[in-house]
Amino acid sequence: KPVSEPYYRDESVELWHGDCLEVDAWLQADVLVTDPPYGMAYESNFNRDRRNAKVGRGVAGDGTTESRDAALSMWGDRPGLVFGTWRIARPPAVRQVLIWHKSNAVGMGDLSLPWGPNHEDIYVLGAGFVGKRGSSVIPHPLQMSGDADRPDHPTPKPVGLMEALIEKCPRGVVADPFAGSGSTLIAARNLGRRAIGVEIDERYCEIAAHRLAQGVLL
Repeated sequence: KPVSEPYYRDESVELWHGDCLEVDAWLQADVLVTDPPYGMAYESNFNRDRRNAKVGRGVAGDGTTESRDAALSMWGDRPGLVFGTWRIARPPAVRQVLIWHKSNAVGMGDLSLPWGPNHEDIYVLGAGFVGKRGSSVIPHPLQMSGDADRPDHPTPKPVGLMEALIEKCPRGVVADPFAGSGSTLIAARNLGRRAIGVEIDERYCEIAAHRLAQGVLL
């Protein structure tokens, strides 16, 4: 049935539970900052163990880029920062690729090669970005699985990283139609900005709402 009220709301943030292709509150925002499902069918060792125990905790829609591409089509040519990977085709109209350098971790990747992956792409869309010109490589530590403050989500983004990105975004309301554990929303609020998020999985809505209600800064 249609969603008429946010799952969570405070003076700065609205979080909606539902499919962002159907819940359109986020489209009234001014800049998009999001980590969408993009066809990797991500499943960590932790999640495989959970699945084997018949408790799945993956990322909804991560088998294809359909959700990402449909959401970006709805967003149009307005400014945005969108996470991705070199393994999957970029969305159209990418102006630049930023690199999140995970400064404290090296992933598994192809074990036949003597290099382990420790970065993610961030696609720059649209115009109006601000701030001092700097490197397109952004070092920031990854939240590790054993960290006490790491939310129970397979691909949480560090709030500090999201703050560094949002600081260079155009002024106005921040949208995250794939809100996950809520890091974008927390980062925007930390910076004194309004934010609107949508998350399709109620388990992650609950996590994000709890973090927001507890006044989480990290």
